[in-house]
Amino acid sequence: MILWLAVAEFLCGALMFSYWLGKLVRKDLKHVGDGNPGAFNLWRAAGYRWGLAGILLDFLKGYVPLAFLVESGTLGLDYGMTFVAAAPILGHAFSPFLKFKGGKAIAVTFGVWSALTRFEAALVYAVILAVLLAAFSFYKKGKYASREADGLQVVAGMALLSIYLLAAGYSLAIWGVWLVNLLVMAYANRQSIRSFLTGKGGNLPRSGDGVTL
Repeated sequence: MILWLAVAEFLCGALMFSYWLGKLVRKDLKHVGDGNPGAFNLWRAAGYRWGLAGILLDFLKGYVPLAFLVESGTLGLDYGMTFVAAAPILGHAFSPFLKFKGGKAIAVTFGVWSALTRFEAALVYAVILAVLLAAFSFYKKGKYASREADGLQVVAGMALLSIYLLAAGYSLAIWGVWLVNLLVMAYANRQSIRSFLTGKGGNLPRSGDGVTL
């Protein structure tokens, strides 16, 4: 059963709503910004209403199925849960509907952690990202840092979430989800991180500001 649930969650996560919404309004997100088929590229291409719709749908595909499984008792806090909970994040980052390419899994990450911890870890992660954004902004004297810095922030934020998980005493199964999430985000943002650390930020497109989902 765990295998089938993981497959179902993977396919649910692989539904690239933002990319398809872009197609609906005749915008190919592969040619917007850094080519990421995520909600913020949709925001840039088609406006904030479509962007918010993409964010909401990506959040819900991570939250609704997993919340149902957890709250109904179908999933317990064991290692089987790790595979099922991590599956939508993997599905979004490596969607078979886009030849196993995908987005950076931020909105779906918030959905998954909201379902697993009844919004607690998701809120902590949001606060961490806000603090990192403020720190980068202060360092840059109020100016927008860079899209490369955005990529570093979401990965660093996920790494720092481990402090909360440790303090809250979450199980090893939850830590498994965190590890997969961290690795997926690091992989999805590898180019941004590399450019930021090497100071070669000009290699990435800059059609707009903000984190891509």
